[in-house]
This record gives sequence, structure tokens and C-alpha cells, in this order.
Amino acid sequence: MGRGRRKVEDPATARRILAAAEEHFAAQGLAGARTEEIAVAAHANKAMLYYYFGSKRSLHRAVLTNLLRQLRSTFFSANKKRLSPRKRFFAYVNDYFDFLATHPNYPRLVQRQAMEAGRGFEWMVNEFFRPVHKELARTIEEGIAAGEFRKVDPDQTAQITLQMTTSYFAGAAILTRVVGRNLLAPEAVAARKAAMIDFLQQAVVGGGSGAANG
Repeated sequence: MGRGRRKVEDPATARRILAAAEEHFAAQGLAGARTEEIAVAAHANKAMLYYYFGSKRSLHRAVLTNLLRQLRSTFFSANKKRLSPRKRFFAYVNDYFDFLATHPNYPRLVQRQAMEAGRGFEWMVNEFFRPVHKELARTIEEGIAAGEFRKVDPDQTAQITLQMTTSYFAGAAILTRVVGRNLLAPEAVAARKAAMIDFLQQAVVGGGSGAANG
């Protein structure tokens, strides 16, 4: 067998390219981002970018795949399956919120991809968004059956939960100007999370602040 080059000889370079590409794609979109600028930001060269990822479109998909794999790993962690429906639901909410809080580019990247509404978005729906929605709705159904949740519409409640979480981070830049304070500052994010958990406790459990932990 001949001695060929490994596809990724320096994982650190590939990670730098992914990180730089995430920033540029979130700010400028697939069409607007320039591979030359991504390479410079990654302290690499354009040839290395194409060597590792093949094309700008493939790099864009790699960025999205990288984020979705992290989110999927966090959201579908095995230890949640052992929890009661109520604890599992709030664990999902907590983990999804925390992921968005620590990955601020994610909402913008998803929004941009959704606006294209082509096959480039459908794989994200099939591989992540639909399974997440189904799991939330299923957990709510189980909670209702176990008497842990009020009789709410599982589908609508799952939608509302995901939308209220994502929309905060997606609209933070605009709302920051509206309310006159940085809504992505740590204290603002913590306050939003507490308010959202309290809202969901009242909406689906009907109890007080200890409901999520019971």
C-alpha cells in the first residue's frame, strides 16, 4: 500500500479553520463569507482550507455539523433517560439554554440556513430539529400521564419551549438596544434563564419555583 497523506495531518489547524469559519458564516452568510478572510483569521492559508474541507460549501456544512453534534450530544445525554418526565423536561430546557448561551453564533447560522429553505436545511431538520421536538413532546406526554404536568398540548408546548429559548439569543442584539442593556451579559442571561424556568414551571407544572427540582 502506498504512503499517502492523511486527510487531516494537523487537527489543530482544522479546528482553527472551523472556528474562524463559524464566525464569518454567522456574520456574512455562506455567500458573503470569503475563504481568504477565513484562512487569515485561522492563521492558515487558503490551500489548507481546501485541503481539509474541500470547498466553501463543504466547510459551511462542517461548521453546522460540528455545532449540531455538540448540541445533540448534550441534549440526548444518556443520563437523562433515568430521570422522571418532569426532571427530564427541565434538564432538556437547561441544557438547550446553556448551549445557546455558550454558542452565540448558532442561532444566526441556523436562521441564515433556514432562509435558504433548500436541501441544505432539510438535513438539519431531519437529523436534529425534528428528533428534539419529538423528544420534548414525548417527555411532556409522559409527564401528563404520570400526573407531573398539567394537561397541556404536548406539541404546542414543545414548540413554545424551543422558540422562546432560541428567540432570546437570536434577537438579543436588537432587544439590547430596545431595553438599553446588554442582554448577553452573564447576569442578563442568568436572569432570563431563571425567568424562563419559572414561566415553564407555572405553564406545565403549575407549581412554584421548586417544581423543576421535585
